[in-house]
Amino acid sequence: MTERLGFIGLGAMGAPMAKRLLGGGYPLLAFDQNPVALQKLVDAGAEAAGSVKEVADNVECVLVSLPTPDVVKAVALGAGGVCEGSRVKTFIDLSTTGPRMAQSVAEGLAKHGITQMDSPVSGGVGGAEKGTLAVMVAGPEPLWDRYKPALSFIGKPFFVGETAGHGQMMKLLNNYLSATAMVATAEAFVVGAKAGLDADVMVDVICAGSGMNTAVRDKFPKSVLTRTFDYGFRTELMHKDVKLAIEEAEALGVPMWLGQPMRQWWSLALQRGGTGEDFTHIVRYMEEMAGGVEVRSRKNAPKE
Repeated sequence: MTERLGFIGLGAMGAPMAKRLLGGGYPLLAFDQNPVALQKLVDAGAEAAGSVKEVADNVECVLVSLPTPDVVKAVALGAGGVCEGSRVKTFIDLSTTGPRMAQSVAEGLAKHGITQMDSPVSGGVGGAEKGTLAVMVAGPEPLWDRYKPALSFIGKPFFVGETAGHGQMMKLLNNYLSATAMVATAEAFVVGAKAGLDADVMVDVICAGSGMNTAVRDKFPKSVLTRTFDYGFRTELMHKDVKLAIEEAEALGVPMWLGQPMRQWWSLALQRGGTGEDFTHIVRYMEEMAGGVEVRSRKNAPKE
């Protein structure tokens, strides 16, 4: 019989991951503070819990997908949190918290006999919906063996090692590269637009050349050249991930000289667009500084 799992956090990433588990035959006991989000998952086949503790009282393994490190810590270790559950033994954190927070949460949960698997994911909302996320798992190898089949419905799991926080470090380094590529690509395409280059041709050439990256391959064609700015990842989350990556590097005594000015771009985008805006809007702020040019597909050019 397939193990019943708990799932807490049904936001933009959590909801599609939970649905993937349901589709894989895993019964879910779920909770979210948003009753609408919770009801949608119930409609998809999950059972609703009334609190975090109720989830942890009724399943051995709880997965969480939460927006910030502080929220993860509160859900794991706060009053009425997972740590107070009477049955839970394993805590799989799909969020991005940073290595030091992951280590702190793991230590706190261990005092209650609960083992953490820090398992952040990469691939965006589209990857969550399709089940193609990269899942970076750190924790005891026996638990990796036990829960790898379930995580395989979410995406492609990678065992990073047994040390708490190593999954988080891997995720931050991945997102640091992704954030850098997005900023550099935005700068390049705005320069190209100012010079009169065709944005569609730029995509084709760069994807065939040495400058290819996921921003050029995926994000710009889908959400920038179309002017929809709807890729599905918020600026505030990218800003958070870059900040965490640089802080971890500083804690290790490693300079990130490229990261500092790149971080400032994300700070500006967050200041201008607010917490709910899609991260592809960063291009718009560069366009404004370049005198109002637009990075746009010729297929989507305004009619004269």
